Amino acid sequence: MTQHTAILAALTERLQTLEARIAHIDADKHQLLPADFEEQAADLENQDNLEGIEKAALKEITQIKHAIDRLKNGQYGLCSQCGEPIPTARLQAQPTATRCMSCAT
Repeated sequence: MTQHTAILAALTERLQTLEARIAHIDADKHQLLPADFEEQAADLENQDNLEGIEKAALKEITQIKHAIDRLKNGQYGLCSQCGEPIPTARLQAQPTATRCMSCAT
């Protein structure tokens, strides 16, 4: 169980990091545009990039929350497709994995 405790701590820490990043991105996206058109173009391009980063972070947040739910429900580490245990090495590499390698391919 200590291994799952460590995974839960790591997932929780990553979740907090991502939520802080999302808050920072949201603040940046709501900044007023400068008066200069060239600077506006650069800022708008930056906002497009931030939206892509935000979308990826939101997807990871969803995956982390599902993994935490599985940990709390005793389903963590079991393949959602075949029900077999997911190898520890896979969970260490990808803590949000929901399927074993056989079912993931």
